Amino acid sequence: MFKNILVPIVDDMVTPKSMKMIADLVEQDGAALTLAYVSDPRAPFVYAKKASDYKVSDARHKKACEEHANELLAKAAKMIGKNVSVKTLHEYNATVYEGILAAAKKAKADVIMMASHKRTGLKGVFMGSDTHAVIVHSKLPVVVI
Repeated sequence: MFKNILVPIVDDMVTPKSMKMIADLVEQDGAALTLAYVSDPRAPFVYAKKASDYKVSDARHKKACEEHANELLAKAAKMIGKNVSVKTLHEYNATVYEGILAAAKKAKADVIMMASHKRTGLKGVFMGSDTHAVIVHSKLPVVVI
């Protein structure tokens, strides 16, 4: 059914159950799988009495982002298992859903498969959902697990 599946990895959404479900689908379809992580390219800036003492350098920020992304992507790939070949992408974008869509384009994905944060109440109203934003802005099918 699908040939190239992109799975965005989000810190709290990497679960063995969801990764097993994805692995099963990839194996059934004989599809290519790309795991992607999106980092904010802007280094954080913390205010203090002397603000310049607390600015994180761009190089230090990028290194920290790379390490974090590599750790999460390796963890997710391990959960997928050895029967599935996994490619990884690390995208930088200040807007998560735009980073996911850019990663899908780079991976030549024909579907985006992602988990929902299931935010409810006021938190859901004010914060929204990256999954919802991807669904609204994607020209590709989005499978929510």
